[in-house]
Order: sequence, then C-alpha cells, then structure tokens
Amino acid sequence: MPELPDVEGFREVLVTCAKGRRIRSVDVRDKGVLHGVSVRRLREALEGRRFTGPERHGKWLLAHTDGPTLLLHFGMTGRLLCAHPDDVVEAHDRVLFTLSGDRQLRYRDQRKLQGLWLADDGPAVARLLERQGPDALAVDREDFEATLASRRGHIKTALTDQSVLAGLGNLLADEILWRAGLLPSTRADVLTEAERRRLYTHMRRTLRSAVTAGRVPPRDSWLTGHRDDPDPICPRCGTHLRRSRMAGRSTVWCPRCQPDET
Repeated sequence: MPELPDVEGFREVLVTCAKGRRIRSVDVRDKGVLHGVSVRRLREALEGRRFTGPERHGKWLLAHTDGPTLLLHFGMTGRLLCAHPDDVVEAHDRVLFTLSGDRQLRYRDQRKLQGLWLADDGPAVARLLERQGPDALAVDREDFEATLASRRGHIKTALTDQSVLAGLGNLLADEILWRAGLLPSTRADVLTEAERRRLYTHMRRTLRSAVTAGRVPPRDSWLTGHRDDPDPICPRCGTHLRRSRMAGRSTVWCPRCQPDET
C-alpha cells in the first residue's frame, strides 16, 4: 500500500515528467476512479492547462495547474508513471494525461480503491483535505506530542489514523514503534514525555530514510525486511517476532525490544 514515502516519490515523478508542461489531452479509460467529477468536466477543466509545482499532504498528491488542482490518492495499488504517448497502455492504466514534449503521465491502479478528484481553487482543496491531520513529515514535535497526549486509543491506531496524522500506514507505524521500543497496543495518552519525544525522533528518521528510498524499504536491518518471513526474527536482538491484528490490520512487533510494561 502506498504510504508517505511512495507518494513523495510520485510527487517527484510529477515534477520531472509534467511540471511546466501543457496538458494536450486527458484520456479517461475507466471513469470508476473519478470522484465528484465527470469525464467531460475533467477534460474541460484540464486540457490546455499547464502543470505547475505539485505538493503532497500525507498520502494525497496535489497536482496543481495554472487553473484547477487535480488531487490523487493511490489507495492500496495506485501508482503514477511517466511514459511516452506511443508506449503500450497497460490494463490498469486508468487515466492518461498526454503532455507537451511527448510525455504522458499515467495513473495506474489495479484495485481502484481511491482515485482522482478535481478542485477549482484553494478553498475547494482545503475542503477535500479538511479531515486530514498534519503531515507526518512536516508536523513539529510540540504538535505531535500534544496530539498523542489527547488520544486514548492504542498508539498504533493513533499513528495510522489519517485524521490524527497524515501519511503513515501499517508498515511505517510498525517500523517506527519497533525503533522506538514501544508496544503497538500501548495507549497513546499514557506515554511519558520522554517516550513521545523518542517516538517523534524515530518517526522523523524513519521517514527521511524511506523518502530517500522512495518506499518503505525491506532492508535486512529494518523490521519491514523480516515481517513477511515464514519465521520472522527481530533484526536487532534475534527474538522471534510476534504478529496480531489491530483495528483489522496485521501488526508485527518484537516482545523483547517492545516489552509490555503494564
């Protein structure tokens, strides 16, 4: 599932492929990925416009133009690719943006759980994102700590709740909690100030490293690199990892590095 680092990578694709280029045509091959906008309206709004500097907020990509803004969410299987207009169109290429300079931006998504929205102006963008919390890579430590201190649920649930903090998904949350030595089922509001600060520090470090990689990397030194092994072992201490479900999501942790202190 694309998380913040993946979407930051898609933002870079948009910059290198489309920034400053005019949209020659919009080909919607599957209108099922459009939300709140018709095929005709999308074409009329974007064709002839020029892509400007894109932004990212959490898992959302804001593709600004010199007119409206196209918002993209990638769900579980979405991707953004740069292609040539003559390249073979894949089965899951849902929307094609043919650009000046023989470039084509493609929104590809197998499962179609999210998709594309169109916002005419800044207030419309804000309305679409009004339920999103602060971006996990941009939030400052004070706001992060204050937010967690007010949450009564599990710390992992708080980290993956996009209305609390935007951008973290299942893999990142498990990785960050493992690095911080915190059990995922710990209540957010009982963390000490030192634990909240440690969690913030490891979140920042993990995100910066993952953004550089363009994904949540399955490195040998990361929990992510072992969570799907048949018999997963903690890369830090060699203890057998444990697995459970929390809020319907697979959760992996190390009982030695993340002890239950209750």
